Amino acid sequence: MTKRIVLIEDDADLYALLKYNLEKEGFSLAGSQTGRGALDLCRRVRPDLILLDIMLPDSDGLDICKGIRNDAELAQTPIIFLTARASETDRIVGLELGANDYIVKPFFIRELIARVKLQFRTQTAPARVLKAGAVELDRSSCQVKLAGEPLALTATEFRLLEFLMTRPSVVFSREQLLNAVWGQDRAITDRTVDVYILRLRQKIERDPAAPRLIHSVRGFGYSFEPRTVEQPREEIALEVAS
Repeated sequence: MTKRIVLIEDDADLYALLKYNLEKEGFSLAGSQTGRGALDLCRRVRPDLILLDIMLPDSDGLDICKGIRNDAELAQTPIIFLTARASETDRIVGLELGANDYIVKPFFIRELIARVKLQFRTQTAPARVLKAGAVELDRSSCQVKLAGEPLALTATEFRLLEFLMTRPSVVFSREQLLNAVWGQDRAITDRTVDVYILRLRQKIERDPAAPRLIHSVRGFGYSFEPRTVEQPREEIALEVAS
């Protein structure tokens, strides 16, 4: 499968050079020469890797990086910074904000391509079948089974369950789940998440009122974390939580 790369770089000549060489290597490339709208672009493309200039004319690449890392669907996407800032402090700040690599300008195109390929080599292929307790989710056939018996899930219920199961123990806010499962273009409220979580619990939990798989974090959101010990009811006020 062709790897998708988003390139955010304001230098027109460098942008064109990188685009030509990356596409020549077989990558699919989308990008922008401004920082405005960069996060929305990444959300639309869902890239496998992001090349991000730090010093943009209308934005700070560091802030864009923060936005990417705070987005539930993009948080794990590798980011390589492209920058003229070469000091040790700048490198440390960039890496601490969540960048996977940091390339100082000027650089050799072959080196950049090698570093891009390195990021892809270190990525592990997503599991086709996800299992947790008696629940088994097959991503290729879009089917879910409970104790070996097929479950009837809607497409949205399946996407929500898949998203949570692929990120166990991570707590997501309602807004993050809406962005990840329903997308940016929507006319629904965050209470919709409560409704769908309740539906999933009724279908996959032995006791929906005392869940062992889908848990709430009071005042924030939800997480998927298989547990063998049931929690007290007061810890899991999900459907009635504000």
